[in-house]
Amino acid sequence: MTLSPLDSKTIIEPFRIRSVEPIQFTDMEERKRLLKEARWNPFLLKAEDVLIDLLTDSGTGAMSSRQWSAMIESDESYAGSSSYYKFDSAVRDITGFRHVIPTHQGRAAENILFSLMVSAGQSVIPNNTHFDTTRAHVEHKGGEARDLLIAEGYRPQTDHPFKGNMDTDKLESTIRDVGADRIPVIMLTVTNNSGGGQPVSMANIREVSRIARKYGIPFFLDACRFAENCWFIKTREPGFEHSSPIEIARELFSYADGCTMSAKKDGMSNIGGFLALNDDDMARQCRSLSILTEGFPTYGGMAGYDMEAVAAGLHEALDEGYLRYRIRSTAYLGEKLTDAGIAIIRPTGGHAVYIDAREMLPHIPSLQYPAWSLTNALYLTGGIRAVEIGSVMFGLQPDGTEREAPMELVRLAIPRRVYTQSHIDYLAEVVIHTYRQREHLCGYRITDAPSVLRHFSAELEPLEGDQ
Repeated sequence: MTLSPLDSKTIIEPFRIRSVEPIQFTDMEERKRLLKEARWNPFLLKAEDVLIDLLTDSGTGAMSSRQWSAMIESDESYAGSSSYYKFDSAVRDITGFRHVIPTHQGRAAENILFSLMVSAGQSVIPNNTHFDTTRAHVEHKGGEARDLLIAEGYRPQTDHPFKGNMDTDKLESTIRDVGADRIPVIMLTVTNNSGGGQPVSMANIREVSRIARKYGIPFFLDACRFAENCWFIKTREPGFEHSSPIEIARELFSYADGCTMSAKKDGMSNIGGFLALNDDDMARQCRSLSILTEGFPTYGGMAGYDMEAVAAGLHEALDEGYLRYRIRSTAYLGEKLTDAGIAIIRPTGGHAVYIDAREMLPHIPSLQYPAWSLTNALYLTGGIRAVEIGSVMFGLQPDGTEREAPMELVRLAIPRRVYTQSHIDYLAEVVIHTYRQREHLCGYRITDAPSVLRHFSAELEPLEGDQ
């Protein structure tokens, strides 16, 4: 008997579930009261009052049995623990960098790097797009964070396989205009979170590296979602279709002088990160600062069991079966929203679907925060917590002035290995139901906020009464 192979259309999770966590259902009246008590800021909601939490994919994933097993075997010695050497070995195996400095999360690695490299009033840091903490660290140290994304990256409805690419012509002109001596480092974020989780091509990484070397400028990657970026290179860039994700990763890192990493993303861990680099003298300075701000260089703010989880998780993130499921399940949500007429950043990225709130809510001006309005509406409608990436997050300038962000986005960040297809189907129902009532949504104003990273703790109120 000869049978033809199955061409399955169903997304099947490449794991079995052996432990479950209950989630709490609330009604709309309860959610309205809870959101008002949180000063209309989803960050200030209690997690127990959220049905499906898509605020971030950072540190919110489910760990594997292999990771839990490794955590039980951890070594919590203050200096030189065996868990550190497993962590160090895993990072060097994938990245090839000589020096690995553990940190409690990615922003700590950014703090160490920019504390050493940014000169107040002088430094300009180019990137494809700085994410919120990266930009905040550069600006807090008195530098200028300059975004050099390609034009297609600012056009949500334009299809382009690598919308995260840096505009290398703008990079060269920036270096010529500013002067190489004022650019202590060139950063490249893979994937480009603020631009819709869009990948960067290997060709673009090579070219940025070539330009950096031409002018003698260090080149660092923000590598939080490097594994997802590698999968997009494998599936979208000619010449890599037969390469494994880890082979692609090793080539990707080979073009850089170092990286910052939040292991809460493609490290598949709930906490942790690292700064990795090749320069011996810079590594010595970074380790000294790490002792001051993080801890001894062989733990750097991480417990031994966290280092064990990351050491295992970095390789799990590069598993082809996992990456295929991860990217396809995100695309599945994007397709359902697109079929309903909802404008999203296309093509879908790896870790999230980004709704174009400016397109959906043209009646709300950018400085009345349409993406924030939509984010709150998703919680009111169905208990979904998402995050605004728009003018609340990026509108406040270092001089205190306010301006529109380049895009008004709502990010639906999907935690790794947490939600099933039925959760995603329900999520799509909530978004579509909210979209059909979009004309009833109103703008917001900020009533109180800090001057740095204000979106985390800002207080707001709706401009036309309760939504």
